[in-house]
Amino acid sequence: MTTKMPVRLAHKPKIQGTNDILLILCRAVQITLSTAINSTIHFSPMVQRIQQTCLRPDIGCFVTISGGFSGLVVMNFTAGAAMEIYSRYMKQMGMHDDELASLYTSDEVSNTLGELMNQCVGKFHQDVEAQMQVSLNQSQPKMLVINQELLLAVNAKLEQPQFRKVSFKTASHKPFYIELAIERTDFFELYPTRADSSQENKAMSVDDLIDQHQYHKPVAPPPPASSQPDDDFLRELGI
Repeated sequence: MTTKMPVRLAHKPKIQGTNDILLILCRAVQITLSTAINSTIHFSPMVQRIQQTCLRPDIGCFVTISGGFSGLVVMNFTAGAAMEIYSRYMKQMGMHDDELASLYTSDEVSNTLGELMNQCVGKFHQDVEAQMQVSLNQSQPKMLVINQELLLAVNAKLEQPQFRKVSFKTASHKPFYIELAIERTDFFELYPTRADSSQENKAMSVDDLIDQHQYHKPVAPPPPASSQPDDDFLRELGI
């Protein structure tokens, strides 16, 4: 009686491309902004293929990415979204209504959105490095307040560039947009990693992150160690 040996299947490589990178970016933006302003941020499950990235009204900002792959991230805020995100963030920082800027063209609004974009791309940077094991660098955000219907193309030297656009909404349904330009690249998994892929994204939900941010209390430091010598220890030494 012959015994059949079990057949070992070859490892099927996991492939991640532009849309996977885009999803990491969208989740990074959602989690970072939701936590920063203590409010819900949504993004559409539908993605647009576009011909180029642009800075659009009312506030546009962009960050360049280099390293493991090259790309460009653009965030375009409508005036309503810009003011809602700005005001909620500053209130979280302890400011009162009468201390806030009243116009989206104010430098305070642009500076705040630039800082938040820097945090969003920083989280994206960390998540890509963790999931795809590549190193990235990012530039400082560049901001432009556009009070007219003016589209400015941002040129980046990319090999076989691909362009994507995703719509976001604040809790008050104010829209803003993420645009991504990235060189065509695919990541193939050469061998299975030890981390279970089902556990990889087993991160806290946005609501959990907000709750943690809101209710986290610093832990009191332990009491200082006594400066008195240990009598038993000294006795053993004959002192």
